[in-house]
Amino acid sequence: MTINEEQSQPILFIDFDGTITQKDVTDAILEKFAGGRWLDIERQWRAGRLGSRDCLLAQMALVRASRAELDNLIDSIQVDEGFSLLLEVCARHNIAAHIISDGFDYCIRRVLERPQLQLSNLLRSVRICSSHLEIDEHGRLHTGFPYFNQTCAHGCATCKPAVMRLLNRSGAPAIFIGDGLSDRYAAEVASLVFAKDSLAAYCREQGIEYVPFDELDEVAACLLEATPFDASIISNLAEAMSA
Repeated sequence: MTINEEQSQPILFIDFDGTITQKDVTDAILEKFAGGRWLDIERQWRAGRLGSRDCLLAQMALVRASRAELDNLIDSIQVDEGFSLLLEVCARHNIAAHIISDGFDYCIRRVLERPQLQLSNLLRSVRICSSHLEIDEHGRLHTGFPYFNQTCAHGCATCKPAVMRLLNRSGAPAIFIGDGLSDRYAAEVASLVFAKDSLAAYCREQGIEYVPFDELDEVAACLLEATPFDASIISNLAEAMSA
């Protein structure tokens, strides 16, 4: 059964690093160009002593790389092959889809605008809400956080719950897809969560219902088979995934 068109259409929000991509782009940049000190900052963030905004500010200040070196690394990051199918399903069922990420717009656009992916038409109505990165003529990196909400209690680089409210003023069911700890606050406010890796572990620890997945084509298949988005949708989808 496909999604009931008479119901309020859900809005899909998807993380980028490690969810759309097979590897976290920011982590890849830090691993190659920031030296070992970035890991100490990462540990402070994971322990809750830093918000992701201050974490990224400190980490990206350590990066020493030219634009060409960054571009070559970004171009090596692979995309989940199910991402285009997921966007096609959303387009077919009039489900708005948006990317919300602590990662950087420069990296996101460079990855998704690869001609071989042929995503330009599918991405036309997709908003990308993320941190901002510029590289000046001297190769210096400049970061910005246009979706940092001053009232965010967690100091997130991108306040995902605030962005979800901004893009969902009608209060439609919100689907969230993610993989990491930076997705935890989005998962807490979503109507339906698809999770893997660290986010799945967090959902289990916090008692947040979620549908597990490994690749995005599984999410696309679930949405194709979804019953109307009522209170039973999560258990129905979870049962279907484990069958």
